Amino acid sequence: MEPRLQEFQRASSLDSSAAKPWVQGLASLHNSIVWIEPETRLFWISPDLARRLGAHESQEGRCWHELLTSRDQADRLEDQIERTGRLHNAPIELHGADGQTLTATVSAARLGCEAKRAPVVAILRISEDAQNTSLGETLGTLTSVLDTAPDAALIIDPSGFIAYANPAIEPLTGYRSDEIVDRPLALYLRQTETFERVAAALRPDGAVRDVDLEIRHRDGHTLTLSVSAGVIRAPDGSNAGTVAYLRDVTDQRRSQADLSLKNDELEHYVHSIAHDLRSPLVSMLGFTRLLRDDYAHQLDEKGAHFLDRVEQAGRTMESLIRDVLELSRIGGATEPADRVSARSVLLQLQAELKPRLDEAGVALALPADPPTLDFDQTRLYQLLSNLIGNALDHMGDVPDPRIDVDVAETEGGHLISVEDNGHGIPSEQQEKIFEIFQSLGPARDGRRGTGIGLAIVRKIAEARGGRAWVESQPGQGACFKVLIPS
Repeated sequence: MEPRLQEFQRASSLDSSAAKPWVQGLASLHNSIVWIEPETRLFWISPDLARRLGAHESQEGRCWHELLTSRDQADRLEDQIERTGRLHNAPIELHGADGQTLTATVSAARLGCEAKRAPVVAILRISEDAQNTSLGETLGTLTSVLDTAPDAALIIDPSGFIAYANPAIEPLTGYRSDEIVDRPLALYLRQTETFERVAAALRPDGAVRDVDLEIRHRDGHTLTLSVSAGVIRAPDGSNAGTVAYLRDVTDQRRSQADLSLKNDELEHYVHSIAHDLRSPLVSMLGFTRLLRDDYAHQLDEKGAHFLDRVEQAGRTMESLIRDVLELSRIGGATEPADRVSARSVLLQLQAELKPRLDEAGVALALPADPPTLDFDQTRLYQLLSNLIGNALDHMGDVPDPRIDVDVAETEGGHLISVEDNGHGIPSEQQEKIFEIFQSLGPARDGRRGTGIGLAIVRKIAEARGGRAWVESQPGQGACFKVLIPS
């Protein structure tokens, strides 16, 4: 089965002016493109090919036979296209600039089903380009390695034609290596916008890693491939081509899309539940305030105590709803990142926590000159606030209580640490405390937290591709650490 230019059928439904941008995108991948209208009239020639033919880019109305050195060639090619709708590596000779003759091969496909009424797009490969490339000098060494590679691999020459495909390409795409080699890469790309993306990857400075592209398998189904590509350098340093490694990530991307949809549904559900819970809670706290304002003088000590407990439970519930909502928002795709001064965020927290620090007699030590971070400022504030607040609440009563904060550059990222000299955390609790609704107990002032603070810390870290953990020994304090990749 011959490969197909997957977008040609779509292009055939457009008029010439609308389809021209499409074929120009194709020309970003291949230098030599010809668009032939019905009745063998030229509509467009790519700029590079026009230069080599000594022609103008605008060729409307000119018969394409005039590009060839003999009419016999044209008749033979037209007959094959009319019979099969396509050509593959057919040899031709062209009138070049300054009276030269250019030898080339042409791959072409008709853009529709009606042979007489549909245009043809042809991709040419000028022979001197293939002869002048230095890819052949390095191909032998590369193929001896790539033949046994577990991932599918292609080598693309500078003109955009496939020079090599390893055996792993067949189970991935359904095409054998010999069905792919010497054919235009564009034959296997599914989306028009892919042309320019792939062309950018094939430029000498265009190395890419893990870029997703969609192609169509031989049996017709669509594949999502993760592509990593790098330029092959000739001994003289020139661009000899590109080697590309392909991995099938279709199921992985589908699972990610499903998970993203479920997360969106869950966030919507959480917001709905939070709204439903908040309405009666606001009413309850409003009535307790009225009860205190209008009837406090009628309450004895026990009644006032009960009212305090109701209000405290209401405020705890309010905090719980707020924290659950915040936890559901973390990791959204639209969260911004900016250059944030960790020092300014820490100084703000120090000022806000000063009454609690003074009351507990806890010294808070901040780094003198921490690095600037690529972070959303609100998220950084939440992360540090929860870590410092957690240490302040749960370090316990110890002599000379102290919390030390540090932000340091490490290999591949930044390490945030918040260390206290408190009672420490048993090893069996060190992972559990990062789970939602888990806590080591009430704070030093008797308040009970929501058990979500450290879950928020971990989710912020993981949303940035990092991690959060604690290092502690009972009686020797605890050091909470967050590693954020740069």
